[in-house]
Amino acid sequence: MLDRFKAFWTGIFQPVISLLLRLGVSPDAVTLVGTVGVVAGAVIFFPQGELLIGVLVITAFVFSDLIDGAMARQSGRSSVFGAFLDSTLDRVGDAAIFGSLAMYYVGPGDNDWLAALALYCLTMGSVTSYARARAESLGMTAKVGIAERSDRLVSILVITGLADLVNRLGAGEDALILIPITLGLLAVASTITVVQRILTVRDQARAAAP
Repeated sequence: MLDRFKAFWTGIFQPVISLLLRLGVSPDAVTLVGTVGVVAGAVIFFPQGELLIGVLVITAFVFSDLIDGAMARQSGRSSVFGAFLDSTLDRVGDAAIFGSLAMYYVGPGDNDWLAALALYCLTMGSVTSYARARAESLGMTAKVGIAERSDRLVSILVITGLADLVNRLGAGEDALILIPITLGLLAVASTITVVQRILTVRDQARAAAP
């Protein structure tokens, strides 16, 4: 997440990175703590309707995704396992965020259709990542599409937090309509991305065939 601004945010958090390295904290430990924080922020606050608080907690821990990578590079401790752990726990965090939004709509949001939409976004986000990983395991590439992971998560977190903030400032619950609109756009974008990756791999497979 936040790949497009990685250099900027890494510079901002450099003092924290240096401190953790001096204390002997491992990048994998930061990855694990960050994931636990994201999951806790989502599953504790979203189902209760505390959307803004949940977004703030999640955002605070999301930066661990930059910190652990910078720590690994600066300490020379980058490893295959570290990359695997980071990618795997990213999927856990994604599931917590969209799954907790579904729980919100089952609970205080009171809309089963929107709960299903959130679950669809969760599913297609996972399929998007799987399609790329599976292509790479077969010696091909599938890093294409209009909805990368960072785009999906930044969009839903920013809009969810903003909508609840406007709601709390007096605009009323009508402001929360921004969330399902965003979910709908992400559902379409994720579906298109999956199709794009399938077609890309198909073309590569045909080109490689005898």
